[in-house]
Amino acid sequence: MRKKTILRWQFLTSTISTTMVLLLLGTLVLFVLTAKEIRDYVHQDLTVTVVLADGTTPTAAHELEHQIAEKAYIHHINYISSEQALQEQVEAMGIDPSEFLDKNPFSISMELRLKSAYVCSDSLKWIVDELQQQKAVIDVIYQKELVESLNRNLNTITVILLAITAMLSVISISLINNTVHLSVYSRRFVINTMKLVGARWSFIRRPFLLRSLGIGLISTIIADGILVSLVLWMIRFDNELAQFVPQQNIIIMAASVLCFALVITLFCTYISVTRFLRMRESDKKKKKKLIHNS
Repeated sequence: MRKKTILRWQFLTSTISTTMVLLLLGTLVLFVLTAKEIRDYVHQDLTVTVVLADGTTPTAAHELEHQIAEKAYIHHINYISSEQALQEQVEAMGIDPSEFLDKNPFSISMELRLKSAYVCSDSLKWIVDELQQQKAVIDVIYQKELVESLNRNLNTITVILLAITAMLSVISISLINNTVHLSVYSRRFVINTMKLVGARWSFIRRPFLLRSLGIGLISTIIADGILVSLVLWMIRFDNELAQFVPQQNIIIMAASVLCFALVITLFCTYISVTRFLRMRESDKKKKKKLIHNS
């Protein structure tokens, strides 16, 4: 009875410790995925303005617009006629420059939003060069310093999150390994009995692996349940968060927690049991050698 109680407490403590580790790792995985979504959102919000030469006809401008829209790096393109540009200027400044210039000083332009993968200094350089090769294009404008600053800061944040994830992974493996090792040690007499009757190592490992599998599954269900519930509550509290935490990222987070739990618990159990069996085998050989020498 006492032995069963001890085993139950060991199962409970192992499940709790594994769940806490999975909660931390799941949170970090979600942070990394959310950081990527924020980076993509910021990148796609960057505007590259293409200014066309005076005298460019709307027909020629629309043809160029269709050519640019087919490029692989284009996420969205917004055509701005000279009349629309003048109207926006009047609304913004309250002054109509065409009244004292006797003509519309604005030319046709296009605002390009690029795909996130192309928002970097090297890609933007060749994109600008490609656009400037068009005869109708007189200027291509974008905030170069802002792009470099954003990429630098976002890359730093991503590296920090990945480093923390790697560090926590190492700590998690150590904690789970120690927990499994204590469980194996507490059942050392059972293991020795099984070895005395000629049980194979694979047979001895089996109940420990099944137990660890159960701990991993239960811990995953608890950790994923808490994390998913918390994310859904936050999205319900602020709907704008939904664009940074899409459903696919929640699924990836839950799957990552499951994979990590199963791989780590089974791996640590396999290593701990094998190490214990080898130690016992080594001790047995040493005793035989001492008896033989004596």
